[in-house]
Amino acid sequence: MAVELKILAWSCVLLLVHIFAAAHIKTRQYGTKWNMGARDEELPPLDPVGGRLVRAQANFLETYPIAIITLIGVVIVGKTSGMTAIGGWLWLGARAVYLPLYGMGVPVVRTIAYLVSMIGLALVFQAFVSG
Repeated sequence: MAVELKILAWSCVLLLVHIFAAAHIKTRQYGTKWNMGARDEELPPLDPVGGRLVRAQANFLETYPIAIITLIGVVIVGKTSGMTAIGGWLWLGARAVYLPLYGMGVPVVRTIAYLVSMIGLALVFQAFVSG
């Protein structure tokens, strides 16, 4: 199996971590009745940690389609390489670090982690679209 596909498989685990981290904090604040209900009622804003985890999840989902397309794309067109593997691991590793940094409210290092993830995606994208 191509390394890039393994990276995508692990990214599914990371997505689940994002989902469950945000849901856990929201359930802790709003209660299990809210979690198991229709969630139609107006609620107070999330506490700061909950808000950050929800925003981190949204941020992950903004770039996740790009990662999926580029990582699968290099496999389909036969352009996998050491560089696409490094790019994929950079993206995944930086995204994994990003979540706790954002959850803890670490400002500058979180942005650096995001930029590293974008560099990783750029490495994969460059290989995908190169002639």
